[in-house]
Parts: sequence; structure tokens; C-alpha cells
Amino acid sequence: MSFYRSTYGGGGRYYRPSFFSGFSFFPPVIKTLLISNTIIWLLTDFFPFSINNVPVNSVIMKFFALWPWGPNFWPWQLLTYMFLHGGFGHLFFNMLALWMFGMELENLWGSKRFLTYYLLCGLGAGVTNLIVPVMLGEGAPTVGASGAVFGVLVAFGMLFPDRPIYIYFLLPIRAKYFVTAYILLELFYGVYGMQSGVAHFAHLGGAAVGFVLTMMTMRGYSIADLWNVMKGEFPHRRAKKLSHDEVLDARFYDITSGKPLDSDNDVDQEVIDAILDKINRSGYQSLTDEEKKILNDASRKIH
Repeated sequence: MSFYRSTYGGGGRYYRPSFFSGFSFFPPVIKTLLISNTIIWLLTDFFPFSINNVPVNSVIMKFFALWPWGPNFWPWQLLTYMFLHGGFGHLFFNMLALWMFGMELENLWGSKRFLTYYLLCGLGAGVTNLIVPVMLGEGAPTVGASGAVFGVLVAFGMLFPDRPIYIYFLLPIRAKYFVTAYILLELFYGVYGMQSGVAHFAHLGGAAVGFVLTMMTMRGYSIADLWNVMKGEFPHRRAKKLSHDEVLDARFYDITSGKPLDSDNDVDQEVIDAILDKINRSGYQSLTDEEKKILNDASRKIH
């Protein structure tokens, strides 16, 4: 059985996974996305083949890449374009970023919610790419998961703003500054038409959708609430913001039933909460041996 610790941050409620109850470095959705994107790239680019002298990759590009408004556009392309890539480098860096920044989000949110978030960011990126380039007199078929990955990057920067990100594995920069600089750079490139062949406005569209969805989460709303708003139904109840003392008194919950678990452990709850906050800010690897031992002891008592 896995447990989530109920915590609050950013003015709203979210659930943070207990790292001593099964943090996965390759959670299900991340693993499936990595495998599916790689297989599709192998079949279309690395091992291209033909049927009746018709290259299959050209057919895939025609029907499943995201084309501008016109005879080649089909609605399903807003989903399928995310699984096509324009080369190994394009695939590699998208999948690396998805794993680096999405791994912790899926552990935090759960697989279903993370997949919904990822696909919505990709859809937002696709819609943006259908609208903005046409307004600028541009247009070309688009492929890649970059828009969805930008949404993941934004969520990571908002939920873990002080987490260090190492540029070229050497230079540390806080996530909030890294994400902000990256978005501004994309905006600059998009406005001035630099780096032709890169869908900058699709990236920005995915980032914008990610910002809105993550802000909703931090304020206690769900994606279902957004759907209700689109239907004209406005939620009236907002998650209660707990005081500092109430946060320290938060209990463990069974993620299946949602009911609080009985806790008879003698570990100081404030100490555990401080350790979990440290993981949230700087990652599990930042813990000392003593702090890891405290979590392991607490885990054995809970289980």
C-alpha cells in the first residue's frame, strides 16, 4: 500500500508522495511516452520502409503531423503530432526533458492526472501553432512533443521554484529562473523569427496552458473545474488554506480510500514534515544519512 502525505503550498492544496513509500524514477506514463515516441521514431526515421513503393514515413507525415488550416489538416493531428519527431536530436532532448522534469510531477500528481496535463499542454501548443503562424503569414507542418514538454517544464518551475537545475551539468540555476529565462528566450526567437524551422509559438502555447493549469492546482481547483467553467458552470468551493499549525498536524492518507490512517509512531511529526519539505525543495539526494534514516524508520512503523 502506498501513502500520500497531505500538504499545502502556494495557497492551495496538493498531494505530495511520500518518498519512503515508493518514488518511481520511471513512472508508468513517463515510461510509456518514452517507449512509444522512440518506437515511432525508429519506424519512421531509423528503419524507414515502403509499401508498394510508397514510403510509409511520408504517409505518416501527411496524415499525422500537424498541418496548417487547409486540405491537409485533420482534427486528430492535434494529438498525433506530439508523437512524431524531426530527427534523433529532436527526440532525444524532448524525451530527456520529459523524464527529468516530468518524473517528479507524475509521482506527485499520479499517472492519470499527469497524462491529462501533458496532453492538454500539447493540445494547447497545437492550437496556438494553428493560429499564430497564420496571423504572421507563416505555415508548415509541425511535429514533436516540445509544446507538451514546455508545459511540464513550467509546472516543475512553479511547484519546485528553488530546485537547482545544472546547466551543462556544471552551473546551478534555480528552476524558477531557468524556466523564466527559457520562456523569454522562446518569445524573443518567435517574435524576431530566429531559429527558422522551430515552432516557438507552439512552445509558448504549451507553456501558457501549463501555467494556467498549474496555477489552478495551486489554488485548489482541478482540471474538472476547468471543464465545468467551459460549460458555464462555475465552482463555488475552494480548498481551505490551512494554518501553519494545521499543516504540521496533517495526517497520512490512504490514496485508495482517501481516509486518514492511524499513526502510532513516535517520530516527531514536525521533523518529518521538515524533511519532506526539504525533498520538495532540493530533492531526495539532498538529505543527510540521518534524515534518510528517520524516513526509513517512519516508513517501517507506518507499514
